[in-house]
Amino acid sequence: MSANASVITAAAVALVVGYLVGRVRPWQRLGDWAEDQVRFTGAWVRGGRARQAAVVLVHVLVRPRTSWHIMRAPAHETRVPVPERDPNWISRRTTGDKGGPA
Repeated sequence: MSANASVITAAAVALVVGYLVGRVRPWQRLGDWAEDQVRFTGAWVRGGRARQAAVVLVHVLVRPRTSWHIMRAPAHETRVPVPERDPNWISRRTTGDKGGPA
């Protein structure tokens, strides 16, 4: 095989591989997976330290800007508001079979 043929073959293979990588988008798929794992506490939390480290590493490599924003954001306390007791709840309750006003 001559030098020109091997250059043409290498270029064609590179174009096909580039096209397939562009269609499959492995970085985007890997980033979506890592973001889902980080965002929704699930198996990655229960998977042990090795799995957590792998997920965080993948997330930092694939989505560095999002990882940076997550690390820089202050932690928020989530508090459930305590319902207040209404002393006049009897006078405001609805009567009827289906819970609607009488």
